[in-house]
Amino acid sequence: MCGVLGILANNPVAQDLYDGLIVLQHRGQDAAGIATHEGGQINIKKGSGLVRDVFHTKNMIRLKGKMGIGHVRYPTAGCYNEEEAQPFYVNAPFGIVLGHNGNLTNYAVVKKDVIDKDMRHLNTSSDSELLLNVLAHELIQEKPKGHLTPDQIFSAITRVYGRIEGGYAVIAMIVGHGLVAFRDPNGIRPLVIGMRKNVGQKPEYILASESVAIQSMGFQLLRDIEPGEAVYINEETHHLDTKQCVKGDPTPCIFEFVYLARPDSLMDGISVYKARIRMGQKLAKQIKEDKNHPRIDVVIPIPETSRPTALALAETLKVRYREGFVKNRYIGRTFIMPSQQLRQKSIRYKLNPIPLEFKGKNVLLVDDSIVRGNTSRKIVEMVREAGANEVYFASAAPPIINPDVYGIDMPTRGELIANRLTIPEIARSIGVEKLYYQKIEDLLDSAREGNKKIKNFCWASMGGPYPAGNITEEVLQRVERERFAYQTSGGATDEDQMPLL
Repeated sequence: MCGVLGILANNPVAQDLYDGLIVLQHRGQDAAGIATHEGGQINIKKGSGLVRDVFHTKNMIRLKGKMGIGHVRYPTAGCYNEEEAQPFYVNAPFGIVLGHNGNLTNYAVVKKDVIDKDMRHLNTSSDSELLLNVLAHELIQEKPKGHLTPDQIFSAITRVYGRIEGGYAVIAMIVGHGLVAFRDPNGIRPLVIGMRKNVGQKPEYILASESVAIQSMGFQLLRDIEPGEAVYINEETHHLDTKQCVKGDPTPCIFEFVYLARPDSLMDGISVYKARIRMGQKLAKQIKEDKNHPRIDVVIPIPETSRPTALALAETLKVRYREGFVKNRYIGRTFIMPSQQLRQKSIRYKLNPIPLEFKGKNVLLVDDSIVRGNTSRKIVEMVREAGANEVYFASAAPPIINPDVYGIDMPTRGELIANRLTIPEIARSIGVEKLYYQKIEDLLDSAREGNKKIKNFCWASMGGPYPAGNITEEVLQRVERERFAYQTSGGATDEDQMPLL
């Protein structure tokens, strides 16, 4: 997953882009980048690390211009080199800068075509650079005489849709033209648009992965970009053009609502916070219906994503809710750590139990999901060391049994604990007396209740269908081989990346 941002304003945008990326930092902590445009000059600064570490005063001074895009990266394709930080730039036609959130599932096929047929060169293994070159090639095919028209831009993007598969949200900046954005036909990855009006000035526009970046900077959220829709905002006039380039079939990623997005975001018209509240209510109902459910003294969330779920669960069960862990706010999300060894070590730095809340009690821990089980096991050990009597565990997500191929870097199936063990076996493995998983129908309903127009969600990692691309067993095996080759090549160590617990 990554975070993308684009702004066209009446004043310099560098500070707004920086502030917006800070708000989107949870979507990627590996690298950050900003590109702005002024007077035909593209100004780019990007590098590895958090936003606050990449940009300094001297960088911000150089990022001149009233139009720009930003990106925070958590790599799901390519590698962890600084060279793969986004946005990417290509000089023809006109000069294009692009940032991308998601994953192209037909990368290998498109790469061959880009090199052999389009005669374009790629410097990295990033599918974002590949996508940029596809877009550039298709814009050249319009044979522009002077400026590209909106119709020419949309025609080129329509052909881009015909060449690529997967889940993606794209923001691009075309020198001398404006901002362009488009979203995959299934709407797997999120993208929203907002506007800010000042009396006597042209309207200002913002595009972002999440609504929280729009609202926190004083813009008004207009709407989600529709699946298969492209937008173009003219740099000179600030005129907004939109077109439904391909037929859309809304299938947003359910994991955005479970874990990835901030709770104060609206995604596809659904409040992430309220969806998580409903997840807790449905988990509580499941526990109530269990004739052998344990006696729970206290419900404690594993910070931070699971807090709304745990609170709603406790209220529904009429059981005490307590904060049992103190979180070190200077440690990032543990799934960003480049190896399981670092991730395990960081847990002790990141979370510290409050023994008073555990000693002698039957504790229900609530988390967003269980992926490998290693982190969950470590936390349970900490809780027992703090004096808990019995420990139970509830997951807001159903068992994770398959890799996600649309922009979430999940492990291979052999690494996923629910792919190889039953629920009772998982409970024993992580060391708890009782384990509850959210039912998939309850999870989907938790999100769907926020916007009943959306009938389907992408829940492929939980056993559902892959909605985009031809994701066969052969494709999954290839993805796993590539992942293994990447791990053993020194790019990562055992059990590289991915959340959660």
